Amino acid sequence: MNSRKIKVATATIRKKAVAKQPKTETVEVEEYNMSTTEKKKILFVASESTPFIATGGLAEVIGSLSKALAATGNYDVRVVVPLYSDIKKEYREKFNYLGNVYVHLAWRNQYCGIFSCEQDGVTFYFIDNEFYFKRPGCYGYFDDGERFAFFSRSVLEIMPFLNFYPDVMHCHDWQAALAAIYLKTNYCFKPEYQYIRSLFTIHNIEYQGQYSLDILSDLFDIYGKYKYLVEYNNCINLMKGAIECSERFSTVSPKYADQIKDPYYAHGLDPIIRNNAFKLTGILNGIDDISYNCALDSHLFANFTPDDFSNKAVCKAELQKMLGLPQKADTPIISMVSRLVSHKGLDLVTNVIEEFLQDDVQVVILGTGDKQFEGFFRELAYRYPDKLSANIVFNGDLSRKIYSGSDIFLMPSKSEPCGLSQMIACRYGTIPVVRETGGLYDSIKPTVNGYTFANYNAHDMLYVLRQAVNDYKNKEEWLKLMYRAATTDFSWSHSAKDYEALYLEMLK
Repeated sequence: MNSRKIKVATATIRKKAVAKQPKTETVEVEEYNMSTTEKKKILFVASESTPFIATGGLAEVIGSLSKALAATGNYDVRVVVPLYSDIKKEYREKFNYLGNVYVHLAWRNQYCGIFSCEQDGVTFYFIDNEFYFKRPGCYGYFDDGERFAFFSRSVLEIMPFLNFYPDVMHCHDWQAALAAIYLKTNYCFKPEYQYIRSLFTIHNIEYQGQYSLDILSDLFDIYGKYKYLVEYNNCINLMKGAIECSERFSTVSPKYADQIKDPYYAHGLDPIIRNNAFKLTGILNGIDDISYNCALDSHLFANFTPDDFSNKAVCKAELQKMLGLPQKADTPIISMVSRLVSHKGLDLVTNVIEEFLQDDVQVVILGTGDKQFEGFFRELAYRYPDKLSANIVFNGDLSRKIYSGSDIFLMPSKSEPCGLSQMIACRYGTIPVVRETGGLYDSIKPTVNGYTFANYNAHDMLYVLRQAVNDYKNKEEWLKLMYRAATTDFSWSHSAKDYEALYLEMLK
């Protein structure tokens, strides 16, 4: 790490960095602490990021938020993710090999290769270790705890190599939780790490990184005096540890920040949330309004704008043709693009969908998930071929075609930290029907850009759905609603400003 000698009288440093030093004495001061005028340094630590690797909304948040912050010109924004084998060759060819270090984790001493790539003003780093990351997919392995412990430790170990010590290290979900924990334990005595503030963001509190206490030291390299930080309900809880160790923690919508104080939503972590509520913030996610742009999206059958929705009828007709549904211009298409799992409200849908299919509607389902739901919708599509299309796949191109060709988008989640699908649907003039929970509550407002229902009840959902279908028949008013939905500002600019304010508050 580079350093230089300066006069203390002209340096901008903290008092404890020059304790007991005369004002004119020459001392060693690191570059990262020299200037108050240089850009603030932000490091995102996450298990995935667009455009390189994505399994869900987390990747979109990392890719879009980092780009939005870099675009302000106020920040040196960098992102570190694992180098998975699933990262496409077209991206790998752009990577630069910077070098390698060895990462000590308990009794292990593992190779850590470092690659980099510039994208949209953001520097991305990729942690290479084939033992941990040369395998299909990102998650779901028996050794995920060890894999992401290595990843988190590597983040801190590459900082001296890169000579990059962030002002704020922004860690996302349990896979990056150990980076925040290690910063305040194993690395807290090293002076170059003492000025780093950590922010931990919860994207889904259901997944907390829970393991047996038996492996605390052997696998995670955390020993007795720090055990209390991660111990919860007689097991290791990495999310709990990150909440305790970070200066601030956040969720991806204001409503969800309030909800996770309640046992119904917190999956057992509510006492920890309430104890640390003084440092909790909820900031609503945005979406990439350039990528999701009905006027420019190359995935669509035809492009259109909020000022001229005429080509949306083309999108609808071509979607019906592609999926084998009758081409009926005046029959509303209700769509769901979702993981087929219970907390997405699928039990509400399965309870009343046959009753709903008796109406003059068509339903399109896209997604994969629990076998019980996959089988249910396949069987239903077989029995109602002119009414329902079940597409049990993960297909990004088809999802865009469904968003643009549908009239109504259904999202009846039991819990939803933020949700992006309802925002994307709005961008394509497709009106959301959502349950008032988490980010759905914060983003969709009745009479403004969609329809909502409060109780987790199948017939409450059905009542509001039928209200939307009935309103669809009033073309003049429906067109106004489409315009309001498509012009709702879900860009990252608002969210980025909120994160900027939070970072600056942390650095005071």
